[in-house]
Amino acid sequence: MSEALINRLVDFAESGNQQKIQLRGQCYQGWVMEIAENGLLISTGYNDKAGKDLWLSLEDLQQAELFFWDTKNDQWTLFTL
Repeated sequence: MSEALINRLVDFAESGNQQKIQLRGQCYQGWVMEIAENGLLISTGYNDKAGKDLWLSLEDLQQAELFFWDTKNDQWTLFTL
């Protein structure tokens, strides 16, 4: 994974107070927990019982639509890699 892409993923993780990833008809909404050479870990749900942690590969992320919750405008905003 290139350093530029890692930096963009960090920017995505730090944008808004939640992130949403739409990929192949699925929506994953929550918080970015980790960024690694093999992809990104997102934690969905609100607690250990309802939430799931999911690794998304770099390839998946390049095909996904990324959004962050913009607290100033109270809406989801598209983020581009």
